[in-house]
Amino acid sequence: MNERISLEEIIRLYKIDYTFLDQLIDSELLHPQTENSIRYIIYEELPHLERFANWHYDLDVNLPGIEIIHKLLNQMEELRNENRRLLQNVLKYEDWEDADL
Repeated sequence: MNERISLEEIIRLYKIDYTFLDQLIDSELLHPQTENSIRYIIYEELPHLERFANWHYDLDVNLPGIEIIHKLLNQMEELRNENRRLLQNVLKYEDWEDADL
């Protein structure tokens, strides 16, 4: 089972508002798990939570802005991965052509 932390612990440790955390969940930026009526966030999502909290509290970015920034960063990462894949294919093709000479 993945390691996780309760929402109450997150609020206490990160000093964030419950409403902000709830908005992140409602927007599907975070995906809590529930067990025995206690909601948890898995540790893998904590970097996202920290980033969202920094944007919100330090940079005063509202929830729609957080959603847009998150979506754009994900799209950039997908494009970066696609570029790597295409470059690897080009390099393989060049190696194959050189072998035919």
